[in-house]
Amino acid sequence: MIRFVALLSCIGVIYGRAPLNHAVHNERRTERVVGGWDAPPNTWRWQVSLQYDSYNSNDYYHICGGTLIAAYYVMTAAHCILSPEARYYRVVTGEYNLYEYDGSEQFKSVEKIIIHPGWTGDLGNGNDIAVLKLKTPIYDNGYLQIADLPYPGQVLPHDFTCYLTGWGLLATGGSTPAILQEAPIPVVEHSVCSSPEWWGSLAKKTMVCAGGDGKTAGCQGDSGGPLSCLTDGAWRVHGVVSYGPAADCNMFRKPTVFTRVSSFIEWLYSVM
Repeated sequence: MIRFVALLSCIGVIYGRAPLNHAVHNERRTERVVGGWDAPPNTWRWQVSLQYDSYNSNDYYHICGGTLIAAYYVMTAAHCILSPEARYYRVVTGEYNLYEYDGSEQFKSVEKIIIHPGWTGDLGNGNDIAVLKLKTPIYDNGYLQIADLPYPGQVLPHDFTCYLTGWGLLATGGSTPAILQEAPIPVVEHSVCSSPEWWGSLAKKTMVCAGGDGKTAGCQGDSGGPLSCLTDGAWRVHGVVSYGPAADCNMFRKPTVFTRVSSFIEWLYSVM
């Protein structure tokens, strides 16, 4: 138990306050921390910004990412739920620049919060997934898309390249980007990620590990957002950003850990 607690102290919750064509982009980019760069507009159209108003004063700020999975529903991480009161949250679809009105956004109030019954508040135990039911449905304005999800139990092979997107910090303790970031990130299979020199027993089979090269990773503000992977001819959201190392977001052999969506398909459809 003492060893487990010591390991768990290395986990960092990857959320924090922060104000497709899916073609391969070959033009020169300005590299950002976690190995990412500005995403082209109107690409990751299922990505949402989960925003919070702690004083119920209509002053919202970004806390987490999320994924649009139906007209009334958004998937995010359970640890992103700072309060059980739905009135403190809103979801923004079509968001691109957090600090400007792009004309593509839809702002939706949350009616109900549904947290997975297996969530205990302990990231190492997994089940870090929640669903938000919106008060009114999202409508198709050309800037959004309902995400495709993987097949139940689907597991990605080692080194399979997916994409991490979000408005997370560009460095541990660093600045927050205004523009949505994207970064290719390789999957680390469970047998590797659960080995002692990686995440050990904290990596469960209901999780997906990706990164760990010391270059590409999620960081504070990315939690709850999607891990998007081109599988079976379609972009599917295979992961929900859950945790990473507390000391430094992009530590070698400490990849970003995602809730594996394919392990929760039945639960998702049961609550929608």
